[in-house]
Amino acid sequence: MKGNGRELTGRKVLAIFVSVFGVIMSVNAYMAWSAISTFPGLEVQNSFVSSQGFNDRLARQRALGWDIRVEVDEGELLVRITDPDGTPAEVADLTATLGRATHTRDDVTPDFTYARGSFRAPVALENGNWNLRLVAVAPDGTEFRQRVSFRHRG
Repeated sequence: MKGNGRELTGRKVLAIFVSVFGVIMSVNAYMAWSAISTFPGLEVQNSFVSSQGFNDRLARQRALGWDIRVEVDEGELLVRITDPDGTPAEVADLTATLGRATHTRDDVTPDFTYARGSFRAPVALENGNWNLRLVAVAPDGTEFRQRVSFRHRG
């Protein structure tokens, strides 16, 4: 094929083909490496042990009927836990880890205080997606575990 005085040869087509796919493969390799190197990928130390009794723990947790609402307002993380009637639930203990879904370097443990029906903790969050992995304990000792994802727009 001729055009503009230059001939498109098989070598040129091969060079174009190899160059284009080389760039694509390099970008894919870099993205895969970035994802693997920053994601901890570990939810529990031993998934088999964690799975034992899961259905019983889930049934007890669901029987509480709690609902969780999370928001960030003026540098304060607010966690509202309500019972089935919508009133604040009785919570004996609350612990949580606040962090990103993709890495653990931003993880913090909020220092909650209870006021006006909400657990409150001061936080300084950048914009983006966040996860709050919380464990609340009912007065009877029932554990309530939930991961709440939310988007912060400061």
